[in-house]
Amino acid sequence: MSTTGTIPADAFSIKSPYGRRAIGLSIAAAVGGFLFGFDSSVINGAVDAIEGNFELDKVLTGFVVAVALLGCAVGAIIAGNLSDRWGRLKTMMLGAVMFLVSSIGSGLTFSVPDLIVWRVIGGIGIGIASVVAPAYIAEIAPRQIRGSLASLQQLAITLGIFAALLSDAVLANSAGGAAEQLWLGLEAWRWMFLVGVIPAAVYGILAFTMPESPRFLLAKGRNDEAREVFSRLVPQADLDKSVNEIRSAIEQDRKSKSASLRGPVLGLQGIVWVGIILSTFQQFVGINVIFYYSTTLWKAVGFDESNSLTISVITSITNVVVTLIAIWLVDRVGRKPILLTGSVLMTLSLATMALAFAFAVTVDGEVSLPGAWGPIALVAANLFVVGFGASWGPLVWVLLGEIFPSRIRGKALGVAAAAQWIANFLITVSFPAMSGWSLPLTYGMYALFAALSFVYVAWRVPETKGMELEQTETLFVRKQKEKSSR
Repeated sequence: MSTTGTIPADAFSIKSPYGRRAIGLSIAAAVGGFLFGFDSSVINGAVDAIEGNFELDKVLTGFVVAVALLGCAVGAIIAGNLSDRWGRLKTMMLGAVMFLVSSIGSGLTFSVPDLIVWRVIGGIGIGIASVVAPAYIAEIAPRQIRGSLASLQQLAITLGIFAALLSDAVLANSAGGAAEQLWLGLEAWRWMFLVGVIPAAVYGILAFTMPESPRFLLAKGRNDEAREVFSRLVPQADLDKSVNEIRSAIEQDRKSKSASLRGPVLGLQGIVWVGIILSTFQQFVGINVIFYYSTTLWKAVGFDESNSLTISVITSITNVVVTLIAIWLVDRVGRKPILLTGSVLMTLSLATMALAFAFAVTVDGEVSLPGAWGPIALVAANLFVVGFGASWGPLVWVLLGEIFPSRIRGKALGVAAAAQWIANFLITVSFPAMSGWSLPLTYGMYALFAALSFVYVAWRVPETKGMELEQTETLFVRKQKEKSSR
C-alpha cells in the first residue's frame, strides 16, 4: 500500500474502512435530501384529483401545491439554531417526525384548510432536513473527499423526485386513476401522500444509529467524544489535524457572529446579491413546473393520465442521470462553461415549448396540442430538464458554497436559500393561474429568464474551478471594487 506521508494514499477509497464509513454516514444523512425531493414531487400525481375532489379554482390549486415551500423557508431559517442547540441528530429526528406526521395528515385530509396545514408542517420538516443534512455531511466528511460526499445531497434530491413520481404512477395505475379508490376505501391520491411515511421513518431510524457531528461535540466541549467519532473516519496520522481544523473553524465562526451582510448595494453587500440572483434565476426558469405539474402538462400534450405519470417518471430518471454527469464534469470543465451551456439549452427548449403551445386548442375545456406539436413539446420539455439538471440544478449550490467570504458564509447562505424558497413559491403558486391565462406567454417568460441567466453569468460570475475558497472570494470582491471605482 503506497502512502502520502504517513497517511495511506487509498485511505479514503471505497475499499478502505475510513472511506466506507464516511460514505455510509453521508448516504444516511442524505436521506434528508431524498425527503426534500420526494415532498417536492409527490403532489404531482395528486394535483388533478385534489382539484376535482375539493372543487378548487386555479389560484387555490396553486396555493395548495406551493404552500409547503413557505414551510420549507421557515424550517430552513430555524434549522441552524436548533441544530446548534440540540445537535444535528436530534434536529434530523424532528424533521423526520414532522414529515411523517404531514404524510399521514395529508393522506387523510378532509378539507382544503387542514391539507394546507399538513403541507406546511411537512414543509418545515423538509426545510430542516435540507439544511441539517448537508451540514452534517460536511462536518463528518474527511476533507480529502468532502466535495464528492457533499454532492450526494443533490443526487439524493433527484432520487427522491424519481421515487415520488414512480410511486404516484404505480398507485394511480393500480387504482385506474388517481381519483379512484385503491385500498381501505381511500383514493389513490391519498396513498401517494401516505407512502411518504416510509422514507420519513427510515430517516428517523437512521438518525438514531448515526454518531453525532464531531463539530457539534467540539463546540459543546465534548472533546473525547469528538475524537472518538473522527478516529473511525480518518487515519490516526490525520486525526489531530482534522480535529484542529474544526476547532479553528468553530473559533472563526464565533468571531464572525457580529459580521454583517449590510452593504452599499440596496442595503446588502454586493456578493450577497450575487447569491440571491443566482438562486432566483435557478427557480425563475420554471423547473419546478415540470416536477410539480408535469402530469397535467403531458395531458395537454395528448397523453392520458397513466401515460402522463409514466412520462413524468422517465423525466425524473433523466434528471438523475444528468445530475451525475454534472457532478462528474464540474471539476473538469468548470462552473461557468456549464452554466452558460445550460442557459442556452434552457432558453431554446422553453422558447420551443412556448411556440408549441401557441398552436394549442381547447377541447371540452381541456388544452391539447394538435399534430406534431405534442411530440415537439414533449422533446423540448425533456431537453429543458437535461439543460437544467446538468447545469443550474447542482452548480448553483456549488457556487453558493464557494463565493461568500468565510466571515459571512453561514448568514449569506441562509439569505440565498431563503431567496430560492421564495422564488420557488412564486413560480409554483402562479403557474396554474398563468397557464389558464396563456401557456405561450408563461413558457415565454421562463425562456426570457433563462436568456437573462446567460447574460448574468457571462457578466458577473468568474470561473472558480480548482481554487481555494479564499481565492474564489477575492474574485468577486475584486469585481465589486473595480465597479465601485468607476
